[in-house]
Amino acid sequence: MPDMSASVSLAMTHFATFAKEVDEDKVTPGVLGFIVFAAMALAVWALMKSMSKHMNKVDFKESSDPEAGSEEPSAEPKARQS
Repeated sequence: MPDMSASVSLAMTHFATFAKEVDEDKVTPGVLGFIVFAAMALAVWALMKSMSKHMNKVDFKESSDPEAGSEEPSAEPKARQS
């Protein structure tokens, strides 16, 4: 099995030389930041579209129940039957 510390050391050496080329006074999110932001924006868009679809299925009109007219409203709500 090859020595892992040598591979890590070599990778860090290449990363450190790349980091020296970057302007130390300028901080940017980079490509990874853009990808994360775009993924989050797509997720929010999909959730909003799904929520809109589900909200359009909801019937906000209260149906009149012939039995409920003669009785007083109970403290416990009736279970919704589908």
